[in-house]
Amino acid sequence: MPKFLDQSARLADLLKKMNPAELGALMGISSKLSELNAQRFDEWREDYSKPEARQAILAFTGDVYQGLSVHDWSKEDFAEAQKSIRILSGLYGILRPLDLMLPYRLEMGTKLTNDRGSNLYHFWGSLLTDSLNKELKGANDAVINLASNEYFSSIQPKDLKSPVITPVFKDWKNGQYKIISFYAKKARGMMASWAVQKRVSTPAGLKRFKGGGYAYDQSLSDDSNLVFTRKA
Repeated sequence: MPKFLDQSARLADLLKKMNPAELGALMGISSKLSELNAQRFDEWREDYSKPEARQAILAFTGDVYQGLSVHDWSKEDFAEAQKSIRILSGLYGILRPLDLMLPYRLEMGTKLTNDRGSNLYHFWGSLLTDSLNKELKGANDAVINLASNEYFSSIQPKDLKSPVITPVFKDWKNGQYKIISFYAKKARGMMASWAVQKRVSTPAGLKRFKGGGYAYDQSLSDDSNLVFTRKA
C-alpha cells in the first residue's frame, strides 16, 4: 500500500469539492477529461479492494514508462525494482513500483491551494525528502534522479544525506547536442529498466548504459551529471 495514503486522502477530499469546470480550469484539461477526473475523485477512497486499483509501475503509461518496458521483466526484476525505484506522484507523494494506486490525474506542478500553501510543493513540504532519507544509508548510497524537473522539485536535494546523480540524455541536432524531451523521457525509462535488470548498484556502473544508441560522454559530464549522447 502507498506510504502516504492518509495525505492522499486529504488531497482527494479537496478535489472532491470541485466541480468538473473547476477541475478543468485547475488542470488545463478538456471537459471530457474534467468529467472523468471529477468522477474519479468523487469515488476515491482508501479501500483498495476496488478492481481498478493497479500496481503503480503497471498503471502509468507516459513516455518514461514506455521506456521501462516492464513486460520484459522477470519476477526477480520486479522485486529488485521494488527495492530500488521510487516514483514521485502529485497525489501519492512517493510510490514503490508495486504499490497499489487508483486512476487519477494530478500533476506535481498543479497550483492547488491547500492548508499548507498554494501548491503541491507546499503540501508535500519535506515529507518526501524525509521519506527518502529514512531509506538511504548515507554517503555510500546515491539518489539517481531520472525524474522530470517538475517532479524532482518536490525533493530538497541539499537535505538528502546521499549525493544526487542526474543522468542527462542529449541528441545531435543542428550542429550541437540538445535535450529533446520525447527522446530524453524514454531514455530515462530505459536506463531505469536497464539498471534494474543488470542489478547496477553504483553511479559508476551507469556509465556502461548504451540503450537507444546513447553512450556516456565523459567530456560533457561532471560529478553530479552523467551526460549520454547520440548522433543518430
